[in-house]
Amino acid sequence: MHPISVPNVTFKTRVRDESVEGDNPFRWEDQTSQDIFGGKKVVLFSLPGAFTPTCSSNHLPRYDELYEEFKKEGVDEVICISVNDAFVMYKWGKEIGNKNIFLLPDGNAEFTRKMGMLVDKSNLGFGMRSWRYSALINDGKIEKVFAEAGYDDNCPTDPFEVSDADTMLAHLRGTESASVSEPRLAFEG
Repeated sequence: MHPISVPNVTFKTRVRDESVEGDNPFRWEDQTSQDIFGGKKVVLFSLPGAFTPTCSSNHLPRYDELYEEFKKEGVDEVICISVNDAFVMYKWGKEIGNKNIFLLPDGNAEFTRKMGMLVDKSNLGFGMRSWRYSALINDGKIEKVFAEAGYDDNCPTDPFEVSDADTMLAHLRGTESASVSEPRLAFEG
């Protein structure tokens, strides 16, 4: 079986540009899936939302903490994606002290939907968000996915067992536990 490519989407990002005057020296920049994943080995992890408890206390901080270990395993970039806009992702990263992880906004949830990971979290007042997962992507091809069990709309729990930084690092080192289950993936388009 050949690896599946990441969905082809255009992300609306903000990039620092010193030529922009004022207190907010950023400009809009469209970045495609090819721009972000092409020609690189990337660890991508997705979470339900910026500023939420598990995402802020463990998920993002642990990936940031282990960033150099990922680099030692040949990873070019570690990316956190969430169904939030660029402004929220920037403010969250700044507030949490993120130093190394590229925070990728999926404000329209297009990438998340095409990955088959979009869930309704209206029970929490969140609307449509991403299910928690991580993926190893090599030159735009998905090589491995760790998706949390229990994928469902309005899930009363927020599982966080296999999309964590330590599980992905163990996979890269070839030391992952045999108990890690294969993910569910349903690609669109």
